[in-house]
Amino acid sequence: MKLYELKVEDEGIDEVFAISLVESPAIESDFLFFNKEELRFAKIDNEQRMLIGPILIPDKKILRIDGEGNPYHVFFTKDTVKKLAQNYLMKKYTDKATIEHGDKKIKGVHLVESWIKDGKLDKSNNYGMALPEGSWVGMFKITDEGLWNDYVKTGKVKGFSVEALLEQKLVKASLIDLDKNIDDFTEE
Repeated sequence: MKLYELKVEDEGIDEVFAISLVESPAIESDFLFFNKEELRFAKIDNEQRMLIGPILIPDKKILRIDGEGNPYHVFFTKDTVKKLAQNYLMKKYTDKATIEHGDKKIKGVHLVESWIKDGKLDKSNNYGMALPEGSWVGMFKITDEGLWNDYVKTGKVKGFSVEALLEQKLVKASLIDLDKNIDDFTEE
C-alpha cells in the first residue's frame, strides 16, 4: 500500500484551518470529558463542558481512500505536527470548527489550551492518555448548549480531526501497483 508523508511546504498555503468534531477520528483516539472532580471516559459535567484529547499524533499511519477507491496511508512527522500546531495558533484559528468535516462552520467550540507532548511525561499523562512524544494535544471549551447536548453528550462525536491543506510526499509505493510486465520497461 502506498504511504505518503503529509508536509508543510508553503506556510502561506499548507495549514490546518479548522478542527472537526467527529464520531470516528482518523487518528483512532477519542477525546475525554471532564467530570466535576476527575476526568473520566464518557462522564460528562454540564458545568465545565470541556473536551481534551489528541489533535494529531506523529508517525501514526492514517488510512485514506483515493477518488478511485484505492486505499493508502498518510502520516505526519513530529516536526510537521509541531509546525501545524504553532501555525494554527499564530493564525488565530482557535474558534474554527466543524461537525464531521461539514461545509458549515459551527460556533461554540473554543481551543483554550494547546501543547506538544515533548517528553515521556507531561500534562496529557495526568489525564490518563498514553500518547507518543510529539503529539498535539488540545483542550476545548464547548459553549454552545445545543452542540453539547445533541452531539457530545449523545456520543455522536468522540474525537478531533483536522481540516487541512497539505503537500503529500510519496514515501513508499507498493509493488502491486506496478501492473506492467518487466519487458515493458525501457532503460529510461
